[in-house]
Amino acid sequence: MIAAAVIGLTAMAQGSDPVIFEIGNEKIHQSEFLKEFLASIGKDPSAPKTACTYEKRQALEEYVQLFVNFRTKLADAYAEGYDTMATLRRELMQYRKDLAAPYLMDSATMNAILHEAYERDHYVVRAQHILVRCNQNAPAIDTMKAYKRAMAAYNRVMAGEDFGKVAWEEEEYSKNGGTVIDPLAKPNPYAGELGYFSVFDMIYPFENAVYSMNVGEISKPVRTRFGYHIIKLMDRQPLHGETQIQHIWIRGDVDSVGAKRRIMEAYERLKGGESFESMVKNYSDDRTTLADDGRLPALAANRLPLEYMEKISSGMKEGEYSEPFKTRYGWHIVRLLSKTKIAPFEDMVPIYKQKLTRDQRNNNPKNKFIEEAKKKYGVVDYTQQYVLNKKGKPTKEKKASTAQVRAQVNDSIFAKRWEYKDSLITDNRPLFAIDGKEYNQHDFAQYLKNNQSIEVKRDYDEYIETRYNEYINSLVMQHADNQLEKENKEFAELIKEYRNGLMIFAYNDDHIWTKAIVDSAGFEAFYNEESKKKDINNPDDSNYFWDTRARTLIFNITDSVALPSAQAVKLIKKNIGKGLSHNNINAILEKKGAKKGLGKVTSEVGLYEMGRQTVLQRNEWRVGTYVHSKDKGYQVIVVQSVIDPQLKSRQEARGYYMTDYQNQLEEQLIKDLRKKYNVKIHQDVVDETTY
Repeated sequence: MIAAAVIGLTAMAQGSDPVIFEIGNEKIHQSEFLKEFLASIGKDPSAPKTACTYEKRQALEEYVQLFVNFRTKLADAYAEGYDTMATLRRELMQYRKDLAAPYLMDSATMNAILHEAYERDHYVVRAQHILVRCNQNAPAIDTMKAYKRAMAAYNRVMAGEDFGKVAWEEEEYSKNGGTVIDPLAKPNPYAGELGYFSVFDMIYPFENAVYSMNVGEISKPVRTRFGYHIIKLMDRQPLHGETQIQHIWIRGDVDSVGAKRRIMEAYERLKGGESFESMVKNYSDDRTTLADDGRLPALAANRLPLEYMEKISSGMKEGEYSEPFKTRYGWHIVRLLSKTKIAPFEDMVPIYKQKLTRDQRNNNPKNKFIEEAKKKYGVVDYTQQYVLNKKGKPTKEKKASTAQVRAQVNDSIFAKRWEYKDSLITDNRPLFAIDGKEYNQHDFAQYLKNNQSIEVKRDYDEYIETRYNEYINSLVMQHADNQLEKENKEFAELIKEYRNGLMIFAYNDDHIWTKAIVDSAGFEAFYNEESKKKDINNPDDSNYFWDTRARTLIFNITDSVALPSAQAVKLIKKNIGKGLSHNNINAILEKKGAKKGLGKVTSEVGLYEMGRQTVLQRNEWRVGTYVHSKDKGYQVIVVQSVIDPQLKSRQEARGYYMTDYQNQLEEQLIKDLRKKYNVKIHQDVVDETTY
C-alpha cells in the first residue's frame, strides 16, 4: 500500500510538472523552463495566462532552442571542469561579495533608513554651528573637557550672545591649539555658517539633529566623530530635484558705488523690457557663463550659492528674476528658469544605497542583523558569564578573560607595529563560541595583530573591549555569509545563475570565439568558400561589398572674400596637374590670399563610399571639381577617380566573415553536443506550455 501511494504521488507530481527536456541524465521540468522563459520576456510569473497567438508561440519555440543549447553547453562545461577553474572561481567570489551585501543586513531597518532618507530629501535646511573639536577615540578626561566647553558655549548663546561670535571664537581657539585668542584678530561674520544642505550632505548624527529641530531652535551639544556641535537651524525649505538659473554677476566690493550703479542700470533695463540674455552680455563679469547667456549648470538647490538659494526659495516662479542683491562677492540678479521634481522613491533607492556605502547610518541595519544572527547561531560570550560554585550559584570569577592579551598591549598598537608573544598566553579557555565553534585568546591576539591601524592613543581597556566586540561581530558576519547558500534559496539561485553565466562565457570563448581567431587555416578555408557565394544583388550580402567609391581631395578655405572660389579652383587644378602634393597646394593658396587676411588652408585626402557619407552630392559621383559653401568660406572638392562596386577583400570584411565563421563553429558544436548528450525535447510538453 505504501509503495502504491508513493508511485501515485510521483505520477501526480510528473503530471503537474512534466519533463520538457532531457540532456544526458539531467531532466528539466516545465516549471524550470517556464521560469527562465518568462524572465527573458519580462513577464510576471503570477500574471494570468492569455490566449496563445502566433507571435507568442513563435517566441516560445525560439526560446526552446536557445534554452536547450545553453543547458547542453553548460552540461559540457561542467563535464570539462570549468566550475573548478581558478580564474572563474576568483571572479565569482568577487561577484558573490557584492551580491551578498544586501542579504547581510536587516531588511526592515534598511527599508526604514531608505524611507527616512527619501522623506528628508524633500527638504533643504540651513544651519550654523559651533564646533568644539574632540577626537572620537579621545580619552575620557579629554572628552569630558570638550563636553564642558561645549556646554559653556551653549549657555553663552542661550544667554543672548551672538551665535556667530561664539562660533568664531571656538574656531580661533581650535586653530591656535587651545591658546588665548589674539585680541587684534578680526571676527569672521560667517563663522559656523554651513549654508543649505540635505540628506547625506552631513554626517548622520548631525543630520539627525538638524532634521529634528524647528527653525530658530538651538541644540544642546551633539556628538560626532569631529567633536561636539551646538547647532542653530536657520531655515527649512521644500527641496526640488534640479534647479536651472541664469545670473548677472558684477564683481567688486559690495559697497562700491560703481558696481551698484551698474547692477541697478541692468535691472532698470530689464524692467524696461530688454532680454536677460542681452543684459548678461552687457553687464555680467562671470566669463565662465557668458557664452551660455549666464546659465549655471542644473544643480540641486542645496548646491547653489547660499544667497541664490534664498532668492529661489522665496516664492520665485519660473521665468521671474530677482531684484539686485549683494553678497561678499559683489552684486547679483538671478532668474529662475526651471525646477524639476524629485524622482519617485523606487528610482532614488539605488542612489541612496550607493551613498550608504560611505555613510555611518549603513551600520544600523548591519548591527541589527548581527544581533539577530547572534541569537540564531547561538553565540555565547564566556567573558560575560560567571563560574558556578558547587551549589550551582555564580561566583565572582568570569568563565573567560582577555587579560593575557591585554597585558601585552602597548603604545605600538596605535602605530601599527604591535607584536605579541604566543608563549605568554597560557589561558586556553574559550572566549566565545559561534554555532558551537570556539575561539580563544590566541585567536583574538592574531586578529588584533592582523587588524592594527594608525590611530590616536586611547585607554588600553577601552581599546581591548572595542576590538574584542569587533572580532566577535566580524566572525558572526563571516559565519552568516558562509551559510547564505544553505539558508537562502533566492541567493543560492542568484549565485548559481552568475556561476553558470561565467562558465558559459569561458566555454564559448574557448570553443567558439577565440578558437575562430587562432584557427587561421580554418578561417582562410571558410573565407575562400563563403566569398564565392556572395551576390552583389542580394541585400543580405551588402556588408561584403563596397558600393561606388570616390577618391577625393578636399581643400578648406575659411574666407571667400580673401580668396574667391574661382581663383582657388584655378590654382588647385593647375598645381594638381603639376603633380604637387595637397600640402604644397595649401601653401600656394595661403600665399595668394595672405594680403587680404586669409588664414590657414587645410586639406584632406578621402575615399568616400556612396550611401555612407555626406560630402558628395548625388550629381557629383564622377571625376571633376566641385565647390560647397561653408560658413564664411567654402570647400573645393576634387574627385580624382571613381571606383565601381566590388567585393571586399578578406581583410576589409574580416569582421563580418569572422562572425559568420564563429556562427558556423557554434552550429557544429551544438550539433555534436546534442548527439553526445542524447538531447530529447518533449514536443508534446512544449505544445501544452502556455503563458
